[in-house]
Amino acid sequence: MSPALPRHLDPAPPPGPLPARAAFPSSAPHLSLNGDWRFHLAPDPAHVPDAFWSETFDDTAWDLLPVPSHWQLHGYGAPVYTNIRYPFPVDPPYVPQENPTGCYRYGFRPPEPWPDPDRSVLRFEGVDSFFTVWLNGTEVGSAGGSRLPSEFAVGHLLRPGTENVLAVQVHQWSAGSYLEDQDTWWLSGVFREVSLHTRPAGAVTDYRVHAGYTSATGEGVLCVEVDADAVDARVRVPELGVDVPAGERVTVPRVEPWSAELPRLYEGSLTAAGTVVPLRIGFRTVRIDGHVFTVNGRPVKLHGVNRHEFHPDRGRALTARDMLDDVVLMKRHHINAVRTSHYPPHPYFLDLCDEYGLYVIDECDLETHGFILEAGWRGNPSDDPAWEAACLDRARRMVERDKNRPSVVIWSLGNEAGKGRNLHAMRAWISGRDASRPVHYSGDVECSDIYSQTYREHAGVEHIGTGGEHPEKPYLMCEYAHAMGNGPGGLDDYQRLFETHERLMGGLVWEWNDQSLRTRDPLSGQEFFGYGGDFGEEIHDGNYIADGLLLPDRTPTPGLLELKAVIQPLRLTIVPRSGTVTVRSTLHFADTSALRFLYDVVTDHGVVDSGPLDVPVIPAGGEATCALPAIAPTGRETWLTVRAVLAAANRWAPAGHEVAFGQARVAEGAPPQEPEAAARHSRRPPAAEGLSTDRHPTGQVAFGEGIFDVHTGRLHSLGGTELDGPVLDIWRAMTDNDREPGAELRGSEAARTWRQRGLDRMRHRTDQVQADDTALTVRGRLAPASEQFGLAATYHWSAVPGGLRLRLTAAPDGPWPADMPLPRFGVRLAVPAGWSLVRWFGLGPGESYPDSRAAVRVGRWEHTVDALQFPYTFPQENGHRSEVRWAELTPPDGSAGGIRFEGRPHLGFTARRWTTEDLDAARHPHELVARDRVHVHLDLAQHGLGSASCGPDTLPAHRLTAAPMDFTVVLRAIP
Repeated sequence: MSPALPRHLDPAPPPGPLPARAAFPSSAPHLSLNGDWRFHLAPDPAHVPDAFWSETFDDTAWDLLPVPSHWQLHGYGAPVYTNIRYPFPVDPPYVPQENPTGCYRYGFRPPEPWPDPDRSVLRFEGVDSFFTVWLNGTEVGSAGGSRLPSEFAVGHLLRPGTENVLAVQVHQWSAGSYLEDQDTWWLSGVFREVSLHTRPAGAVTDYRVHAGYTSATGEGVLCVEVDADAVDARVRVPELGVDVPAGERVTVPRVEPWSAELPRLYEGSLTAAGTVVPLRIGFRTVRIDGHVFTVNGRPVKLHGVNRHEFHPDRGRALTARDMLDDVVLMKRHHINAVRTSHYPPHPYFLDLCDEYGLYVIDECDLETHGFILEAGWRGNPSDDPAWEAACLDRARRMVERDKNRPSVVIWSLGNEAGKGRNLHAMRAWISGRDASRPVHYSGDVECSDIYSQTYREHAGVEHIGTGGEHPEKPYLMCEYAHAMGNGPGGLDDYQRLFETHERLMGGLVWEWNDQSLRTRDPLSGQEFFGYGGDFGEEIHDGNYIADGLLLPDRTPTPGLLELKAVIQPLRLTIVPRSGTVTVRSTLHFADTSALRFLYDVVTDHGVVDSGPLDVPVIPAGGEATCALPAIAPTGRETWLTVRAVLAAANRWAPAGHEVAFGQARVAEGAPPQEPEAAARHSRRPPAAEGLSTDRHPTGQVAFGEGIFDVHTGRLHSLGGTELDGPVLDIWRAMTDNDREPGAELRGSEAARTWRQRGLDRMRHRTDQVQADDTALTVRGRLAPASEQFGLAATYHWSAVPGGLRLRLTAAPDGPWPADMPLPRFGVRLAVPAGWSLVRWFGLGPGESYPDSRAAVRVGRWEHTVDALQFPYTFPQENGHRSEVRWAELTPPDGSAGGIRFEGRPHLGFTARRWTTEDLDAARHPHELVARDRVHVHLDLAQHGLGSASCGPDTLPAHRLTAAPMDFTVVLRAIP
């Protein structure tokens, strides 16, 4: 340690902590020190109360703060979010003089007897960012590395049976902060558990499990090594008949290997000096075979997510329930891999990954992303010899803590730390310590056994899959499909590439959880989830932290449902002409014996027939073709859905949980039927005439079931009910993938022009309103101010029983900007607010868009208008239902009135209680206020979503090109 620097500013690891070791429970006595601690926050180190660590210090006036927790989430200071930028001047290793410093005190009484008190150890699982510890007035040591454990020998200071005083000083900022710029909230404090342990003489202090698997023979090889201080240590695995001294290598003829699909663990024990360490052994072998990533001899694709530790109220101070909720949700949605972005997780999370089955990329607590803003990453600690010891210390502590986890299949050096000698040193140390797992790093392929990238476009991934760029290594998208807001689009396009090319080992979606914090509006008191800028930060990156597959409260987003459908482990192909379904498994190890198969026959009346389907057990990677049941004619458009569900409950889902589905149309059906409720004779159309105010002094004209405005040609009422009639609309509230979220220039390059060129402020002009015996025709133009381009539109109205048919034709008019697609094409109208129950026949039950529709299926669905919305943390376009044959809006109490829309053949449908302009202007969901109408959009098409908030723009196949359009919809009054 340099004598010229205060301890928290020295890049080198401080003295005091014990050597890193594996995390494990033991029968040796231990005591939790979690609870309410006395707490005082000093504005900087200079104002820390004198000798607050003294036993005699009077802390009765201090507040109580729970440990574990972050002090910012309990009213001390405020959270800060930045993606890349450091929230302090960049001058490593220095940090601001204004450095909030938390002072903690806690009294505890170890029980008597407390065996071997002189061998007692104090353990901190995680403290952000640098801390110093005193016990009974004597300094014990200091530590950094916020997301890693630190242990201190305190036997010489501990007083069993009497009161002990533990004091901790925590600096918010330290030299280590330069290594922890990890696209998350800057939160401080003792945020993981604190505990006291005794290490009896001769007991196991550390151990290492070697449990390999040979796929060719089914053999398992077991060897459990222990530290040199352990006396007469023995390893017992009763189920395998193993009872041997520690360190002895045992070959077991037949074992069931561990994998994410079949996470087989053998319970055992490691005993020494009267203490017992429970073992959970998973036999598995990870290897790169040529350029293919394999587990237990088989190629494995990773269908993964990046997971920050997060809770909207507790930040990174997670409970066991929080972690279990994450794992259960991952398993239910077919996620088989987790990258612990960008630091080692709580050790209990890895317990769950072992038990439930998830492949883990265990990532070191290292990211220096802010230095990318300096020319050539100037000053980056990754390439500064003064920081080598700190980088190696973090790598060592991660590997030693987690070395016995079967779920950990890859070590990662960190994230977005540039290039440099320290990364190479880390890689060399890890490979030397543990050659059984590959090493990953996406910033420098020379430091990695895997060629890893983030957000590569589809064409680039295909190029790599066919042998381009570092062909000797497997390829991983360690981040892709940025799940910010409504999206990501294009998941199925990526998945097809992963499944086509053996070199592509899959990808990990960014990210698992929207990291917004629960807070309240200071004026209204309404609760909402806050993001960057909502807490008074000096600099911040806005809602760029709201980019998860889960909302902050762990509500699955449509994006997670889409991912589940895209990566579902069975592909079901229904062939109506042959009356068969082919079920193909993409599982790596498990067969389908835990599943049963069901079929549903669906029309616009709902499910009209259903039953079980006889499908044989399919081995991993196999397929079977089975006969479908005979389907009785319905006379209507008919669809067959085949579903695979859990036959019995397992630890992560109940019986009946849907694992996969497939659907196909089995009958076209007759043309749309006129509903009896609307089958009324229309009024006689007016005689042929051009409409003018002179001939219609009321300014209105009746046509069919409608009343139209003579001046604008807009429909004012239908069947006697007032409407704000359909008008051409091309604008949608910008999604996060459309606009430029955060502080960086991101978002869709095409969509960026939408607002620049005025598509959000289009104005309607009516040029002509004309009627004859069969039609009412309205001609006009839609265009923005200050621009010469627009859309020339013609509304062709004709009468039908009980309603009106609208055929809308439109085409670009004037110099339309090159390469500028349309956000949407359709009409918008407003209907009475009381019509709030929605029924439709089409894709559902959730929202869908051109490049995000794998999760939906054709059916008859019902929701309220409110339930059609999805409350993205940042309000944006949402709630669109695709390929709708018909939709009805009616009062929820069954009273008279309503409206029915029929596509010819299909339409897109959206209904909400606010306008698109309201949605586009809001920054949080609670800012949306219901209006006195229901606002409806009927679309011919929408532009795709893409993932351009950080990744590729909408693919060409899903762009809505400005071109001549022809859209027909029928509107019928429901009496």
